[in-house]
Amino acid sequence: MKITWFGHACFLIETSDLRILTDPFDSSVGYKVPNVIADIVTESHQHFDHNAHRLIKGKFELVKDPGPHQFKNVKITGIKTFHDSESGAKRGQNIVFVFEIEGFRIVHLGDLGHLPSSAQVEQIKPADILLLPVGGTFTIGPSEAKKVLDQIVPHVAIPMHFRTKYIRFDIAPVEEFTKLCENVKYIGSNILEIDEQIKKQDRLVCVLSV
Repeated sequence: MKITWFGHACFLIETSDLRILTDPFDSSVGYKVPNVIADIVTESHQHFDHNAHRLIKGKFELVKDPGPHQFKNVKITGIKTFHDSESGAKRGQNIVFVFEIEGFRIVHLGDLGHLPSSAQVEQIKPADILLLPVGGTFTIGPSEAKKVLDQIVPHVAIPMHFRTKYIRFDIAPVEEFTKLCENVKYIGSNILEIDEQIKKQDRLVCVLSV
């Protein structure tokens, strides 16, 4: 299995027979729109930088609601959270998606805007791979992201939703988060290969590059 980051909160989770795309964006975000064929597309919320499934190829299943979903050999659970720290009053709801596939639990936090409650953490855990927003302004910021990392305790965390040379939003760069972390690896690629070795890690932060 491998995970490919296309920028912002958009990842392709790819097995030998299944391709899951998360939070597709349009070209106004600044990154190149993914040129991929998907079997499943998930959207954590309905903002333009997370819901551009119309631009994605393939006859895919669209998942944009909380609750349990089952497709082929993957179980997807959507957990209701909020896009801000005021119970959605400012930016509405957000869905955390937990993917159970090929013996791994991959968690995509979407545009999480608050520290998860203990009940939400229990729904999320355990997490082998945590896709974690770190840029602030529209999501949790660097210091909150570190707290979430310590709440969920994944084997591997992949930061997302941070400022790069491509993105046009006023959010923090990934270094504001990684300087708070003890175990950081810069991959130098937008692809992370997944195998059983990741389960020997403890809060390893893998920074991908677009």
